[in-house]
Amino acid sequence: MTSADRKVTALDIPANGDLDPDIQAYFAKCEEKLGMVPNVLRAYSFNQEKLRAFMAMYNDLMLADSGLSKLEREMIAVVVSAENKCFYCLAAHSAQVRALSGDPALGDTIVYNYRAANLEARQRAMLDFAVSLTRTPQTIGDADRSTLRDAGLSDRDIWDVAAVASFFNMSNRMAAATDMQPNAEYHSMAR
Repeated sequence: MTSADRKVTALDIPANGDLDPDIQAYFAKCEEKLGMVPNVLRAYSFNQEKLRAFMAMYNDLMLADSGLSKLEREMIAVVVSAENKCFYCLAAHSAQVRALSGDPALGDTIVYNYRAANLEARQRAMLDFAVSLTRTPQTIGDADRSTLRDAGLSDRDIWDVAAVASFFNMSNRMAAATDMQPNAEYHSMAR
């Protein structure tokens, strides 16, 4: 069964069948690069302004220039999603970790227990911070930021870790609230 054969969310919100040219072009680019349109985009497509806002934030956080590599940002997405038990994001972003790292086991290891993964000290510090921000954001303080600085992250990098973790906490909650289903294709990517 492909993604097109499955219901995207548990909500009965009809997709907008008349997408603007920029959205059609974006979906075509997804098809070209990924072989599919991610279901999260299909879920948001009922309202093109909400979809554009989601895409703009995602693209800025995950694809724009940053002191964090694309792999590191995907790792943050996975640890946050593991804490929140977000099926959609775990399937989608562990596939990206596998693809970007070239290591089929790394995505799964981070899903189950990132502490068991062979990570650099910088990456472990980032992921520890992302988990703390997800579990107990009210406890974040100067000591947490100092730990990140000691691991080699700049203040701008710390902002980016926090922004990516925060975005995926929001995204995970939307996926949970709507029972968003991952594209079937994610499960076999980069294996």
